[in-house]
Amino acid sequence: MNAATSLLEPQASPPAEAKVDGWARLTRPRECSYPEGDWEILAKHWFPVARAQDIREKPIAAKLLDVKLVVYRTAKGIHVARNLCPHRGVPLSMGWVEGSEIVCPYHGLRFATDGRCTRIPAQPNVMPSERFRAAMLPAVERYGLVWTCLDAETLDTDIPDFPEWADKEFQPILCPPVSMQAAPGRQVEGFIDVAHFAWIHHDAFADRENSIVPLYQTKTTEYGFQSTYISNVSNFPKSLQHLEPEGFVWRRTFDVYPPFAAILTVNFPDDGVLRIMNIAAPVSARETTLYVPLVRNFDRTGSLEDVYAFNAQIFAEDQAIVEAQSPEDLPLHMEDEAHFAADRSSVAYRKALRELGLKQ
Repeated sequence: MNAATSLLEPQASPPAEAKVDGWARLTRPRECSYPEGDWEILAKHWFPVARAQDIREKPIAAKLLDVKLVVYRTAKGIHVARNLCPHRGVPLSMGWVEGSEIVCPYHGLRFATDGRCTRIPAQPNVMPSERFRAAMLPAVERYGLVWTCLDAETLDTDIPDFPEWADKEFQPILCPPVSMQAAPGRQVEGFIDVAHFAWIHHDAFADRENSIVPLYQTKTTEYGFQSTYISNVSNFPKSLQHLEPEGFVWRRTFDVYPPFAAILTVNFPDDGVLRIMNIAAPVSARETTLYVPLVRNFDRTGSLEDVYAFNAQIFAEDQAIVEAQSPEDLPLHMEDEAHFAADRSSVAYRKALRELGLKQ
């Protein structure tokens, strides 16, 4: 667990919402794609809603768990709020930032970074009441991403540790986000599935003539579980596989952080290490934004465009599958779908989601 308190500016409390240390704790939205109970569980977890580099002069709209949000930057940092002016319900993302305040475009109401309405232009001599307070959420910038939580019981985050992001021996790379019309659980399960390499990624790095999955181990951890997969399936792109030493054995370690995050560590030749964080941010029950920060300690001056292109190819191959799966929601009970031995990680993941109390 990472203490986020030091990264957050103390806020005054919004009147219409429950609160923790002054931040809004939102409730289940009226039009919600999640069954009752699931939203309440997921709302207590932290998810990214934007790349920090994309938050510039103009506020941007985002959505998390069916809740519409606005993300914007002031001199005090990056802020996240419910995308709703409390006066007449206009999205604040349609407005703009002046100084340290966001301005509603409809009537010009201004809101400080603690959510207080500081001015109503139609009545400039009236001090706005607490009913005009915008619902502010905690915001943490980590790994190039802006993370928030809709119902933070504490300001301790469950954002996975990724220490190599700040390690000078590694090159940090943040791939462009990918929007998918798929359940976040389906996407994460696909990421940790090793049996699909030969069939879905045969053009990128794998080989359909080498489809056997050796038995691998999965163990429970304090954050979720870990699977270690050892094989001769190369992780080099097809165009670079001539660089692989003869007889090299590839080691892939998946650290899974329920509900919707996983880190893959791939050991390359000559002590090379690639670590990929896969975060399936739940826009809704069947809509996902995929964020992928990664680090490597080799080829640190190589082309970023090549990295983006290779990962985009893999994401597109996976996306076509997860968007076509039926049922759209990830089945959580063993009897719902058939399983074989190579599904060890998938079975562990579904069990972990059930243990969180999720229904779908």
